[in-house]
Amino acid sequence: MPEIERPQHEGLEARIADAIAPTVEHMGYELVRVQVSGKERPVVQIMADRADGTTFTVEDCEAISHAVGAVLDVEDPIRGEWALEVSSAGIDRPLTRAKDWERFAGHVAQLELAVPLEGRKRFKGVAMGADAEAARLRLEDGTEMAFPRSNIRRAKLVLTDELIAATNKPPGAPRKEN
Repeated sequence: MPEIERPQHEGLEARIADAIAPTVEHMGYELVRVQVSGKERPVVQIMADRADGTTFTVEDCEAISHAVGAVLDVEDPIRGEWALEVSSAGIDRPLTRAKDWERFAGHVAQLELAVPLEGRKRFKGVAMGADAEAARLRLEDGTEMAFPRSNIRRAKLVLTDELIAATNKPPGAPRKEN
């Protein structure tokens, strides 16, 4: 079985991702993102995809929620009360893994860097793919840039008519290149 690429996380989110990923993967899903927000009563947000590429359903959310909730109850990474939210990655999904950048190459994406590059933190352009080290964008002026993945704070697809049309096609259908 090929090794599953997991998204990069830090701190508490990394501990949660490491704790739940084996369970999520065993159930036939892939972890897209773990995010913890809020101070008083933190919310643990889990974003996942089906490993087989089929449509993610409400039943998938429920199954992951029950399994992940049990794991987190045992691991207890957050003191006090917290809430759990499970969702699909959605159309304007985050780009957290090289495979996401490859799958959505040709679509518009935006990213925010942790450390500025050429005096900028935010970039927008057409996703050109990625590997383990860098993600590539073709900016609106035609310049192609590579961004170290370790420096990407956030990256996501931009909702466009082309993206909507592409996500309505069955898996494996040809897509229009930009």
